[in-house]
Amino acid sequence: MDLISTRIEANITINFPFLKDAKLLVAVSGGLDSMVAVNLLQKIGLHFGVAHCNFKLRGDESDIDAQFVKDWATKNECACFVAEFDTKNYAKLHKISIEMAARNLRYQWFHQLRVANGYDYIITAHHANDNLETTLYNFTRGTGFKGLLGIPPQNDKIIRPFLPLSREEIASYAKKNDIIWREDQSNATLEYTRNKIRHQVIPVLQKINPNLIESFQKTLSYLNDLECILKDRLEAVKKIVLTQLPNEHVSIDIAEIMKLSNPNAYLFELLKEYGFTAWLDVERLLLAQSGKQIFSASHRLIKDRNLFLISPLKEANAAEFEIDNLEEGLQNKALILTFESVRQVDLKNTFAEIVYVDADKIKMPLKVRKWQNGDYFYPLGMQGKKKLSDLFTDLKLSLLEKENTWLLCQNDEIIWVLDRRLDNRFKVTEHTKKIIKITYQQ
Repeated sequence: MDLISTRIEANITINFPFLKDAKLLVAVSGGLDSMVAVNLLQKIGLHFGVAHCNFKLRGDESDIDAQFVKDWATKNECACFVAEFDTKNYAKLHKISIEMAARNLRYQWFHQLRVANGYDYIITAHHANDNLETTLYNFTRGTGFKGLLGIPPQNDKIIRPFLPLSREEIASYAKKNDIIWREDQSNATLEYTRNKIRHQVIPVLQKINPNLIESFQKTLSYLNDLECILKDRLEAVKKIVLTQLPNEHVSIDIAEIMKLSNPNAYLFELLKEYGFTAWLDVERLLLAQSGKQIFSASHRLIKDRNLFLISPLKEANAAEFEIDNLEEGLQNKALILTFESVRQVDLKNTFAEIVYVDADKIKMPLKVRKWQNGDYFYPLGMQGKKKLSDLFTDLKLSLLEKENTWLLCQNDEIIWVLDRRLDNRFKVTEHTKKIIKITYQQ
């Protein structure tokens, strides 16, 4: 076996040993890189099918590429999948570049194909030069530290085992092994940003350093090592400033963050996990009054005194649930309420999630709803009425805790602020004849 094959087999054995017994789907354009990739995978003895995307961007040439891949698959008795895409219309519809459109369409289809046909992993032919181009491209876009790490060798089910090879090594291998491929003329144009980097930027850098690819790979290795250190440090900070709350909510202690040497950097890293990457919006929220909030595509970020509260954006729960039968109670994804007739109040086991009420004061049907502005009740132990908003202030509840507070009511009367306070009008007294024990579970 030649040196290139040995290197790739070693890379797979060390970093991706699970590929040897897996069913693989290889992305094949018909170009130099992917045709060398399938040749190497054959030599190593891996089991795979091929998938080709026809983006319909080069007229007849695109169709010839597709036929070329089909013919290779037939000759090599390999499963072959081909899909055609209206890439230009997709890009126009989604207001993105042709490059981004092709990328989105490609990976969406690959994932669908993998699941539908029982493949374990997707293999792409990305190499060291692609990695350098990606890093330089990300550098121009200001994507931050993560963008400088280039193309990851593995993204979940996507594996890139050819990243150690340079384009020159791949071309040399193809020549020595008489590999035939299709030349994509669009790679030579300067219409696309990546091509500008490939043909105009990298040649200048290679004049400065002829060993640019090797130097880049060393730097990339150092940066990945540094990322491991940064991840460890960030995990340590999380233990200090971040608290996991019920219902997938999270709180971040702003005061503790501000004690760190570079609070903004830590806060950015903590929040980007939840989709908050527009730093100016976060900065404004830091200075805003309590109750202000901003949104990402997946989460809401709330300023609550000295905390940032993060909650996932979900479909709102039903505004109201009705209880017609106490024996059945209420049970759904939002909450569980059970009702039980008892002889006496168990004073030894008093918890916030359990209350005892006078059964004769309960009129059916009951309803459970979220609190609203203007709601009031008569708190147990008090003579007069109190607004729920004042109760929440006294209890120093966060905005999220207020929003997630349920009320058990009959008509317009509040029986119980669940998990908080019973209404005085429904308490058990010396004159009570029948007692109902109500238990609340989230």
